[in-house]
Amino acid sequence: MKIAFVYDVIYPYVKGGVEKRVWELAVRLVRHGNEVHIIGMKCWEGEDILIRDGVILHGICPAKNLYAHGRRTIGEAVYFSIHLFFYLTKYHFDIIDCQQFPYLSCISVKIITVMKRTPLVITWHEVWGEYWYTYLGRMGFFGKCTEHVISLLTPHVVAVSLTTARNLESIGYQKKIRIINNGIDLHRIDALVPHAESTDGIFAGRLIKEKHVDVLLRAWAILTQKEPDYTLLVIGEGPELDRIRHSIHALSLDQCVRVIGFRNQHDELIARMKSAKVCVLPSTREGFGITALEALASGLPVVTVDSPANAIRDLITEENGFLSTPSPEDLAVKVHMALLHNKDMKKACRETAASFDWDCIATDIEAYYRSISATLHEPLTGT
Repeated sequence: MKIAFVYDVIYPYVKGGVEKRVWELAVRLVRHGNEVHIIGMKCWEGEDILIRDGVILHGICPAKNLYAHGRRTIGEAVYFSIHLFFYLTKYHFDIIDCQQFPYLSCISVKIITVMKRTPLVITWHEVWGEYWYTYLGRMGFFGKCTEHVISLLTPHVVAVSLTTARNLESIGYQKKIRIINNGIDLHRIDALVPHAESTDGIFAGRLIKEKHVDVLLRAWAILTQKEPDYTLLVIGEGPELDRIRHSIHALSLDQCVRVIGFRNQHDELIARMKSAKVCVLPSTREGFGITALEALASGLPVVTVDSPANAIRDLITEENGFLSTPSPEDLAVKVHMALLHNKDMKKACRETAASFDWDCIATDIEAYYRSISATLHEPLTGT
């Protein structure tokens, strides 16, 4: 099959959960004998079209900043969607899998797929619903309407978690939703050795408000009042970086908390996880949480927030982690418990992760694509 994934940014030039999912699936679908393209903004130097590990990367326009004042920018979504429409007129694919973010791109792809009679899959990573009003105030009405419109564009919908599927149904989607989870490379994780530098706690993720690193820092300040030797490593980049660094200094955590950017090699992130004792992800909004799964595969109990919009909580049991309220006090208690019992929880953590492997997930999504093509009597090429 000739398959196209559409998302505005492309891994490994930009690192995040959506980018990682698209890349891992693309690489494996190529190994299965398919021709796979990823179409997004150009986040690299040199030629507009690259081939990495057999995957064809299309940089259709110069990259724009994703965030302004801590929020995704509407201008970037419009800019990418316009370029995307004209770019896609030059190509034909057997199927296009468009990621729901940043919404407007789904409309461009829909028009093209109607024109070319190409099946369209939209993969949903999160559903915001009423959260739009928290995010944009009264302007959230337009975000909520846009999200609803996108949900009506195709009957072929993938949700990356049960939480996302439920939330999609809550905004009125009534057709069948295929749940195809995110995953991890279990064999690669098992083969990596821990980093030489150890730490007690680790956080990894994009530094945005919804990740609540500020709450984590306040919790760590509480912890270190009793256990001053506890150390924390924050790995990430994003609009909250300066505020986080300021908070570390204001809370007198300079000696026990370090912040470093995303590593160029994903293996180093895993190695650092394997040298930690507990992974803390106090996000209130997660469509799935690959980082949590990688932490579990590394043998780390995960502490996260018990929020209806946080799909990480679907992975957590009493044997492999702890659910906390969003308060620094409760988070500190749960992190302390995880640190005390991390060795006893290691086996359960790894057992949870064992059922999520990219190889199996790629096989599932390829079968889903083929079933759609067969139903619509679309010709298959490139196999």
